[in-house]
Amino acid sequence: MKQFLSYARAYRKEMILAILCIEAETVFELIIPMIMADIIDVGIANQDKSYIIMKGFQMVVCALIALLLGQAYAHLSATCGNGIGATIRASEFQKMQTYSFANTDKFSTPSLVTRLTSDVTMIQNSITNGMRPAFRSPVMMIIAIVISFKINATLAIVFLIAAPILGSILFFIVKNVRPLYSKMQTSIDFVNRIIQENLAAIRVVKAYVRGEHEIEKFDEVNQNLKGASEKAFGIAILNMPAFQFVMYGTILSILWFGGHLVIIGDMKVGSLTSFLSYVLQVLNSLMMFSNVFLLFTRSLTSWNRITEVLEEEPTITDDRAKDIQMQSGSIAFEHVYFKYKDTAKEYVLSDISFEIKSGQTVGIIGPTGSAKSTLVQLIPRLYDVSSGSIFIDGHPIYEFTQKHLRDSIAMVLQKNILFSGTVRENLFWGKEDATQEEIDSACHIACVDEFLDRLDNGYDTELGQGGVNVSGGQKQRLCIARAILKAPKVLILDDSTSAVDTATEAKIKEGLSKELPNMTKIIIAQRITSVMHADQIIILDDGKINAIGTHEELLKDNEIYQDIYYSQQQGGNL
Repeated sequence: MKQFLSYARAYRKEMILAILCIEAETVFELIIPMIMADIIDVGIANQDKSYIIMKGFQMVVCALIALLLGQAYAHLSATCGNGIGATIRASEFQKMQTYSFANTDKFSTPSLVTRLTSDVTMIQNSITNGMRPAFRSPVMMIIAIVISFKINATLAIVFLIAAPILGSILFFIVKNVRPLYSKMQTSIDFVNRIIQENLAAIRVVKAYVRGEHEIEKFDEVNQNLKGASEKAFGIAILNMPAFQFVMYGTILSILWFGGHLVIIGDMKVGSLTSFLSYVLQVLNSLMMFSNVFLLFTRSLTSWNRITEVLEEEPTITDDRAKDIQMQSGSIAFEHVYFKYKDTAKEYVLSDISFEIKSGQTVGIIGPTGSAKSTLVQLIPRLYDVSSGSIFIDGHPIYEFTQKHLRDSIAMVLQKNILFSGTVRENLFWGKEDATQEEIDSACHIACVDEFLDRLDNGYDTELGQGGVNVSGGQKQRLCIARAILKAPKVLILDDSTSAVDTATEAKIKEGLSKELPNMTKIIIAQRITSVMHADQIIILDDGKINAIGTHEELLKDNEIYQDIYYSQQQGGNL
């Protein structure tokens, strides 16, 4: 609760004013039945028209004031609720940006999306829609009970019977519905996951004609959500009929006993009418309060899910960072072991040791699943090593701040990502203030200029989401150009020329060698032709280094390298 209040602090003025409007509106509404009793018992009884008109005018004024206060509350609560929701959402997103890959792996992507959208909206709606009944109901109930006892203490004893019954019903409902709300939000996570997977892989789905299969998968999670929602709301809606049953039972009791008191002259008709109005207000306030309790029960489930995101501690921090800068980009691994989870039985990488000198070009090759991509992700600390050390310029990588380390290392990942926007805007990701000359130079090295003039508007061509309107090879070259624009000390190409032809790949490698001779370059590839001219080649096999050497040395002595080389030569001849 303390953490939530820290987000509400910025809107405390609106919140306090909204509460004051609620309480004032409640007071004016509670005055109306008293005026109505005076009209019946005095005005009508004495046939005093001027008195009736005066009291009627007072009722209208009270109603108008209550209306204006209600309108003011609506505006203030909307400002407060939406503002707090936006603040929480921004804090969640900001927190996610501090996560390492290990943190992100802990939460599924669809779950994070739900916690950032649906769960925050639940909190937001609870504030906007729940504030009025939450602060109105107790005041209305207390004042109405006091006035009811003042009107007729004997008849007001009925509250002592109704209140425990209503309290027991509410306790039963909340106890059973709370775990179901949690299950319902988890079901929303699964629905989001299926939708996200389907939209991301829609081309594969269409190509393999798996639409029916995807519909069945979605129908399963959709039915699970439906079932969880039905169970949760099926119990929650019991609140209304149960309260109405008690309310009408209470009214009947009051009419029975109150009517008897009127008959024997112990109570006036106007007093009984006024008493009934207050009874209805008490019972309605109890019913509103119970609905608020259910609303807050659900929002508490959402807040717990949000809190998990906000309180997740990043596994990678700058606690040991020093004020140092990367100078040359030399890299050394010393007995590095790594596994994605501490509870995993086996290491993904085992006893990795090698050295890359500044400006060298190093190739990494090996069978599929040999952890080549995992190895290079350790260099910019996308993951932290389980044991061992990685050094850059002779410093452990944890002595560099994450920002500086990743600014000094450019990665072109296996899965090329382009963003919605123009080609130029995507290139600016490499350097926000890049000059046109720098952009042209990077595009020339990456061979982007070979197809740029074929795009509708050159650099100003709009790319669809994920770059859907450019080919795989064009996408790879744009990503390489973006990385070059960073002018990094270390450039990592993770199988990032697989979609370009060998002639274009050779041009890119030649451009990198001639134009950027002092940059340390690490190239992961499946084709030996992509790495055969590297200063050294590292062969990974099952997460371990099998051999390190030049193309000639490995071709002469290493069996794995020979198998890859001759199988590719044979494939080329075929």
